[in-house]
Amino acid sequence: MSAQAPKLRMPVRYNGVRYDKYAAICVCAQVLAGCRQILPNLRASFSNDSKLFLQYFQPMQTENSFPAFYRQNNQLAIRLIAPSFGHLPASLARDYGLTQRKPYYFFLFMLQGQTEHGVDLQNFTVRKNQLLFILPHQIHRLPAGERGKKYFKLGFDEHCLSLLPTQYPFLINPYNNPQVQCTNAVAARLEAVFTLLQDLLSNMDTEASLVLAHLHVLLTEINIAYFSTEKLPANHALQQYMRFKDFVEAHFTEQLSIDALTQQLDVSSNRLYNLVSQYAGVAPKTFITNRIILEAKRRLYYAESSVKELAYDLGFNDPDYFARLFKKATGKTITSFVQDLSGK
Repeated sequence: MSAQAPKLRMPVRYNGVRYDKYAAICVCAQVLAGCRQILPNLRASFSNDSKLFLQYFQPMQTENSFPAFYRQNNQLAIRLIAPSFGHLPASLARDYGLTQRKPYYFFLFMLQGQTEHGVDLQNFTVRKNQLLFILPHQIHRLPAGERGKKYFKLGFDEHCLSLLPTQYPFLINPYNNPQVQCTNAVAARLEAVFTLLQDLLSNMDTEASLVLAHLHVLLTEINIAYFSTEKLPANHALQQYMRFKDFVEAHFTEQLSIDALTQQLDVSSNRLYNLVSQYAGVAPKTFITNRIILEAKRRLYYAESSVKELAYDLGFNDPDYFARLFKKATGKTITSFVQDLSGK
């Protein structure tokens, strides 16, 4: 064999190496113990280029991917896990590790016990009748020990969300709180919907429309619960803030100016300031800087690039200026931040 197929880890890094297709098939056979229904498609892919195997089985390397073997429906990228349902094989779960950067939406709903999860380097204790949601590309750290006695976990991708009949404003997390406290009545309804979803996803051939209908009910319940502790904002104001946040998310590496934002959103600078201050608690420029620093922290956590490369990737022509901005925003130099991470 010209090269050995690597052990499946996340992320897989093969640096352009063309792995021997027979070695890849051997590794694949172990992973597919519970996923035999996709074996014919994989064999067809191997006949063209065995590197497709690695692309097929690397859920964290391609940012907008949801691994095909992870699905529980033939038409939708969705998976549900409960204490006795939907778990990956232990050997594969170990390869994922405890810290992940998920390319899809993730929900954890606790019914009994408690657990602690990390989201973008911040810790959250999730207790009975509480729900934690994680958005695509956030850093998610799973607990190493006790995970609670009764819970549901749900993951689905952006395409799955796009098939639903409406938007769910809580998914932009306007109050910067990914944790939702549910009343007993809401928790009971959520448990019922999760249980129905589990039943639907126990069969790969379930009609997608049935799964989507229940997912819509679930997200509607969560959306109402998210805003229940706050005064529900006027729809027009929330829509404007959603446009702002979406635009920043798509263009934060382009050195956005306030003038460019007001033109894009068709609002005055005063209106923009009031909107962002109301929902995010900071000025628009600070919001953009915080988003840049958050992305820098994520990439430094995974050591994805050098400081110079990181600065250029985030839209800075001067790495030294970026380093100063990072220290001003975090109170730490990049070097000390990385050292703190490695010391954990």
